[in-house]
Parts: sequence; structure tokens; C-alpha cells
Amino acid sequence: MKKTSSDINDTEEISEDVLFERLRLTVDKGQTPLRVDKWLSTHLADTSRNRIQSAADAGMIWVNGKAVKSNCKVRGNDIVQVLLDHEPHDTTIQPEDIPLNIVYEDEAVLVVNKPAGMVVHPGVGNAEHTLVNALAYHFQGQTDIDMNNPDIGLVHRIDKDTSGLLLVAKTPQAKTHLGLQFFNHTTERTYNALVWGRFAEENGTIIGALARDTRERTCYNVYDTDDRPDAKEAITHWRVLEPFPYVTLVECRLETGRTHQIRVHMKHIGHPLFADDKYGGKEILKGVPTQKYKQFIQNCFALCPRQVLHAKTIGFTHPLTGQRMFFDSALPDDIEQLLTKWRRYATDN
Repeated sequence: MKKTSSDINDTEEISEDVLFERLRLTVDKGQTPLRVDKWLSTHLADTSRNRIQSAADAGMIWVNGKAVKSNCKVRGNDIVQVLLDHEPHDTTIQPEDIPLNIVYEDEAVLVVNKPAGMVVHPGVGNAEHTLVNALAYHFQGQTDIDMNNPDIGLVHRIDKDTSGLLLVAKTPQAKTHLGLQFFNHTTERTYNALVWGRFAEENGTIIGALARDTRERTCYNVYDTDDRPDAKEAITHWRVLEPFPYVTLVECRLETGRTHQIRVHMKHIGHPLFADDKYGGKEILKGVPTQKYKQFIQNCFALCPRQVLHAKTIGFTHPLTGQRMFFDSALPDDIEQLLTKWRRYATDN
């Protein structure tokens, strides 16, 4: 008979035959003691702390193999599991015939240029029509490649509304090799971004640890690690490519690769990405208070209604040959048209 939440206390081990694992996470080695509900709330997108506490009350949160209450404190290297009392939905990745812009492919790696608007990996609310579904279709004739195998596939990710280059590993050995390069910061990645405002300097570096925003859980923010031990080091190098009257085209080179890193870092220094709704860039932040200018900006937003961010280049060492490889990509049409519009504005004003 299946146990109910009233049958479970905070020290009793629950039989694996009545619950299903939804998620397993390992606490970072240096984590200071922190309530499990608070720790999980910084690691689970779109999940409120109240919901996590309810799950703990129902015996669905485990730490090191035992059900715990929400006030249980986790420490470095603890194993945290989120469980379900029913079998999870099928998460098998289905092949879908979606066009791909493949820049390079050999027996070990693939480089693809992702369009804006395409989700990278299936998730809540995006179970289909993702880049991974398209890759599964592309690899159908290669019987040794299964996109359901976590040991192969995407080595890194970019946001849905960010366009640009992504690296895919076709073998477990390639994924391990490339993953170490990302971990050791030996890859080269540059992005082009249009941001609000002008810069006094031609280049600079932003250093700021990132963690989930405490008020808006789908966003990230820069924090002092003394206040937020879960905040992860992030470093972005930037340089001006082309200044306009009230916005600037910049190149950002990532030393680390955190979620929303460029978007958060540029906002942190007062230069949100143009048209970035999540981080305040879809408001008129600079310019003149005229109706003509306001209409110009609204026309710009309509032309490129997403954050103006493109993963332009990627460099890495090939996992088989040891050769250093480098790929560049053209800016997509929406960004090119937007820059042309700003160039005309600069000339006319």
C-alpha cells in the first residue's frame, strides 16, 4: 500500500517502489549550512518556496536518502532529491523535422547557428519544437547517436531569444573533453549586443557573482557572495564596436558562462540590452522626449522584438585532433536591419 504524507516523518527512509525521482542535485562543496527549502528555491526555476515547503511536508524532499522537513539544513556535497508520488511524464526526446543551420560537422562535433525564438532543450511549457528535437531528427541516420543519452548532445546553452552558435558533442568522449574546456575557461566565445547608453571607455571587464533574484525568480542578479553563498562567479569582458546617439553595439567575451550572464552584467553597469523585456531594456531609457523619437524606438522594438544578443563566435580545441577551431557567424537579419535603422537615425540627427 502506498504511504501517505501522514505516514512519513523527517527521519524515515521511504521505499523507492512508491516514489519516483523527479530531480537529483548535489550541493556545492563550499556551501555553508542553509535550509533546504531556501537552497532549492535558488535552484528551481518557476517554483515558489511555499511549493517546495509543501513538497517537504508531503515527504517529497529527500536529503542523503531520507525524507526531510523544509527547515533541514543542507551542507556541501549533500544529495538533494525531489520526488513524485506518480510516474513522471515521458520526457523522451522525439525527432522533429525542423530546419537547422549547421555550420560544421564531423564524427565528433557539430556547430549549429540557432535562430532567435527557438528553445534549446525541452522543458516545462516547451516539450516540442526545440533545437534538441531538431538535432534528434538530423541524427536519425547515425544509429550510434541518441539524443536521449545525456552523455552526448549540447555542451552549453543560450536563451530562447538569443541567436547564434552552439556546440554539440556527438560522442561521450567528445562531451567530456569539451565540457572540461568550458569548465577550465579555455573556450573562446564572443557575443554582439546592442545596449542602452554610451560608454566613456572603449573596453572594460565586469566581475559580479550571479544568483537568482530573490523577488523575481525567473531573473538573476549580481550579489555579494557574503550575502548569497550560492552566487556563482561570473566575468564578462566587453569592448565598444559601434556607438550610436543613445545606444552602443558592443562585443562581450565570456570568461564564465552563467545563465543570463551578459544580460545581467550589462544591466548591472547601467547598460541593459536593447529590447530586453526581462531586464528592463524594452523601455525608452535614453534619448530625447519627443513623440518622433518615441515612435522611432517603438518601430525599433517592432523590428527586433527580442533582446539584441547574438552568440557570434566560438573557439575550442577539437576533442579528437587537438586542432584549435574557430567559427564566426553573421548577424541575423533582425539585428542587421535594426543597426541599419540606428545608422540612419545617427546620420539624420
